[in-house]
Amino acid sequence: MRIIRVSYRIPPEPGGKERHVECLTREQLKRGHEVVLAFRRGGVVPDGTTVLATTPTPVSRTLAVKSDVLAFAAEVGRALRRCRSADLVHLHGDHVESAVLGPICRRLDLPLVLTVHAALSKRHQRFARMALRNVDACIAIGANTGDDLARLGVDPRRIWVTSSGLDLEGIAKIRGLGEREPGLIVSVGSLEPMKNHDLLIAAFHAVRRTRPGLRLVIAGDGPQRERLRRLAGQGAGIELPGQLPRNEIYRLVRSAQVFVLASRRLDGKGEGVPTAALEALALGTPVIVSTDAALEPVVQDREAYRTFTSGSVDGLIDVLGSVLDDDEARHRMGALGPGATAALDWPSVASRVEEWYGTALSGIPRHA
Repeated sequence: MRIIRVSYRIPPEPGGKERHVECLTREQLKRGHEVVLAFRRGGVVPDGTTVLATTPTPVSRTLAVKSDVLAFAAEVGRALRRCRSADLVHLHGDHVESAVLGPICRRLDLPLVLTVHAALSKRHQRFARMALRNVDACIAIGANTGDDLARLGVDPRRIWVTSSGLDLEGIAKIRGLGEREPGLIVSVGSLEPMKNHDLLIAAFHAVRRTRPGLRLVIAGDGPQRERLRRLAGQGAGIELPGQLPRNEIYRLVRSAQVFVLASRRLDGKGEGVPTAALEALALGTPVIVSTDAALEPVVQDREAYRTFTSGSVDGLIDVLGSVLDDDEARHRMGALGPGATAALDWPSVASRVEEWYGTALSGIPRHA
């Protein structure tokens, strides 16, 4: 199969979507497929990948005034017209790129598969509904994302809800190493408003008043770094080490007593299924997530992790305190995590993606 993969960003640009694109491409190459990659930012291209050359056009220059993502999609669309035969286009983005690429793919008789990695913006829903009409099949990372697509008129038969894959082989090598650090709480994610690290820091300060030995490490980088440093400075025990290599992340999460993700949904952005939380489960670390970072339906064992109401600092304080104070509960959660994520290795996920391509190639009519 010849797959044209389109993603505005790829590694070394940070983010779960960027890593997803890299890992899925590697697996599909191993499975004997040809992958042609179109991207704007980044440059880590897996060996064996062909890069789709794009050049500015009068249309893309006009669109760039409003959005470079739109401009990029226009340049990819023009390159597709010059591209030799392909089996399908696999876009990693949302309705913005689909608005440009969808009509072009339809004219070229190229099936278009769209992977949406996060909950969709609540803005411009009429535009989004129109843009998604030319998508043949959708892969939704998380139930919230799948619900958003269905509300925008995508035929539910054309929506597959899943998660990113995990490096379970690499995780297994780390899982058995070292001891848990008493009182260590870890979070991993971009330092941006959607991740809601403010709330985690506030909850940590409150919980630490009665448990002075606690330590919080938030790994990641982003526009809120200085703001979070100021909030962290209001009390002791908080570290912001920045972006860390993947193996260092695994070791950090493996040494924690608890992993916490406090994400919230904003009008323009929300979580899909957070890969960092899945990795923590696979590492055997007890996981607490907000209800806006829910792991359903990918993780079906609700005993493997705990949730609190998104945006509720009191809710997080209660759940975090109860997990920290209950050795038996932490042991039970840690034991369930690896089994709950056992089907999420990248080879298995890539195989299911390949099967799902059949939906895009089938004769099911698009939802009008």
